[in-house]
Amino acid sequence: MWVSKGWWWLVAGAVVVAAWAARGGDDSPAPEAASKPGVSASPQPAKSTATPRPSVTDRPSATERPKVTEPRADWYNNYDPAEFAVPVRKYAKRAGVSAQLLMAILYNEAYKPHDPQLERSWQHFKEDSAFGIANMHRAAFDDTKRGRFGKRQWEELPDHPDLAIEAAAWHLHDLARRLPDRRSGKYSKDELLALGYNTGAGNMRAFATGAEPGAQAQSYLDNLHENWDKAAKAVS
Repeated sequence: MWVSKGWWWLVAGAVVVAAWAARGGDDSPAPEAASKPGVSASPQPAKSTATPRPSVTDRPSATERPKVTEPRADWYNNYDPAEFAVPVRKYAKRAGVSAQLLMAILYNEAYKPHDPQLERSWQHFKEDSAFGIANMHRAAFDDTKRGRFGKRQWEELPDHPDLAIEAAAWHLHDLARRLPDRRSGKYSKDELLALGYNTGAGNMRAFATGAEPGAQAQSYLDNLHENWDKAAKAVS
């Protein structure tokens, strides 16, 4: 009987030891205390949703940055003078004329197709017709180019809209120098320059001193007024 009791205590001790080992001993951490009502747990830091700024090495180099958009190679399809705002501002500044005026004139002269091939084909039917997006006649171009871009030719205008814009800017500059000092005040300087671009310097001077423009000149001036705000927006 004693032997059986001793054996039972030995077995019971082994069971206790095994249970203690399974629980990890007294060194195991105590379970977290439940949060008390009305007491919030320590807030966890929120994850930032801001887009991280690129490091210096992540930023594009100067050679990778996008360049100023150039006019389309086929600019004459669905032609819009606003596509040439950059050269208009550039050459207007060089010539000392209003960029808005220069752009408005391009809008005025956009009434006909400016496909270079079509312009050259039209020359076979009307030799004295104008060339380029600014519709400049040969005589006006030849007078304007002297001392500025003398090696360029009038025949280049259909293929080189930048040259057409440069020539138009300097032509307006030359017209401004031919305005009379005393003017009637009926027309602004820009209106007179537009009339001069359309009808010639002699007519411009007559309008400046009180002469009334004919139907064609008045139509050109009306179109200028219609295109004025649009031109300002294009070069702004």
